[in-house]
Amino acid sequence: MNIALWIVQGILGLGFIFSGWMKAVQYEKAKASWLWVKDVSRGFVFFIGIVELVGVLGVILPQATNISPVLTPIAATGLAAIVLLGAVFHIKRKEYKQIGVNIVFLALAVFVAVGRM
Repeated sequence: MNIALWIVQGILGLGFIFSGWMKAVQYEKAKASWLWVKDVSRGFVFFIGIVELVGVLGVILPQATNISPVLTPIAATGLAAIVLLGAVFHIKRKEYKQIGVNIVFLALAVFVAVGRM
């Protein structure tokens, strides 16, 4: 089970590093790639990106270093909340094709949160 959790944590990490980096550092690329970015403030997109990047640190580092590993399921829960809110946002905008990615990452984050508790 530990190996499966590490694999899922790695997938979560890679996904949120990509997403968070685009939102926080490469705003113009994010704006060109994701239609919703044009409809919200740049500051809000930056905030989401930073929260995702911090979430990645929380999902990986505490468990890897064995320093406060209780933070790993808390960070996974936070990432699950971000993804769930993103899905609600896409539903309101009738962007149903975007929700598949949200559901996959929600399931992965919940798996880590429950598995690491």
